Amino acid sequence: MSNTAEQRPVNGELHDCWGYKFRWTDLHQTEEDLKPLLYTYDSLGSEVLERIQKHKVANGKATTGPASREDLFTTVKALALSGEDEVINKFWHEVNTIPDWVDWDQIKRGQDVFYRYGEAFLIGGTFSSLVAGMGAARIAETLARTGGFAPKVGRKRMFETTQHLLNVTKTLESIQPGGQGWLDSVRVRLLHASVRGRILGMVKTRPSYYDVESFGVPINDQDTIATIATYSSQALWLALPSQGIYLKQQEIEDYIQLWRLVGYYMGTPTDVFKTAESSKAYFDSVLKADVKPTEISKVLANNIITSLTDQPPHYPSKDFLHAQSRVYNGEDLCDALAIPNASYLGYLKVYLQVGLLMTVAYLFRSFSFLDKWRIQYNKKSFWEVITGEHGLGGETKFKMQYVPEYDAISKLEKVGSGASVATKNVITMLAVVIPMGAVGAMYAFAK
Repeated sequence: MSNTAEQRPVNGELHDCWGYKFRWTDLHQTEEDLKPLLYTYDSLGSEVLERIQKHKVANGKATTGPASREDLFTTVKALALSGEDEVINKFWHEVNTIPDWVDWDQIKRGQDVFYRYGEAFLIGGTFSSLVAGMGAARIAETLARTGGFAPKVGRKRMFETTQHLLNVTKTLESIQPGGQGWLDSVRVRLLHASVRGRILGMVKTRPSYYDVESFGVPINDQDTIATIATYSSQALWLALPSQGIYLKQQEIEDYIQLWRLVGYYMGTPTDVFKTAESSKAYFDSVLKADVKPTEISKVLANNIITSLTDQPPHYPSKDFLHAQSRVYNGEDLCDALAIPNASYLGYLKVYLQVGLLMTVAYLFRSFSFLDKWRIQYNKKSFWEVITGEHGLGGETKFKMQYVPEYDAISKLEKVGSGASVATKNVITMLAVVIPMGAVGAMYAFAK
């Protein structure tokens, strides 16, 4: 909990958050500064869901049961094209209007940044974002109530997230209105509104189910800003540097603006992403304020690692995954998340992996013809892995599949504390870790 009597940090003061260090500036915010964002959210998205339900009631098609699993986007589009609902018309106009600050050349460069360092971004997404991200107690509380990171369904949820990432970076057309990345972003926005409404509705029946006063409104503005920061700021200043990869300043600015646009489509406040400096300061602030692991954090983080263990195509051992978690997230945070220690051999494999990723990244970006080839290669190979037979087996439409339930937490804890369930879980993100020609070598390291 924040201490309101605590003296405000002074500019230049060094802060250490689980091994990540930064100096305080005027752009940084204290936990108390951030607190109002816990109680604000995408109200327009929630209003759209209410209007959809009203239209169903009027047409005799109201749904009963835990939640509707329909494609909400299709319903919204049909109502928007009919022009009969003012709120839905406003929503439709918003998601189809491009902000003045968008520079499409910069957005395209930002998309290329992802594929230039694609393997490192995906490793960072798995370990620095997902595993370490579970240390944020509030977010872990919401995820636990959907059951979406219980081992039995974790595989699909992780690949759905990656599909969204690949679609918003695929082509310039994909991130423009009507494109697949735009469509995924709007669908996720509607999904967030559904989950928020479901949890708040359950709180009315059972107040102890979720503590709104302590954790804020489910999927609030701070949560969604932090989500965009995870894709962008966290990757640029934490995940990639932990793998020895540092981007050029122009690459950083381009990548931030790409995710600022995605955040806009998703109903996220985007002012903190105006500049690279403000983006980093916000990430620093949230890291300091939010990463406070709980018992649920431990269960979720270890579920992810269990999900990755002994899965094709590289079949990484649990020891190797523990070593990756500790190298990329730091020993202190992993101790707090109850991630077991790794062997010396496990650490050696990870450092060999880091050396390989650094060599490939710096070598290929130094020559334009290699850089272009690598970007195109990664676009094709990443997509094949995520949507192929070992991935989603097609594209997801982000329907409400992980329905908040009263007993979701007890189920989650039971699974997390049990024996290995690896054979039923996530195909490892390492399937896309290995660049051209290095597949065989990394397979040997994983074994």
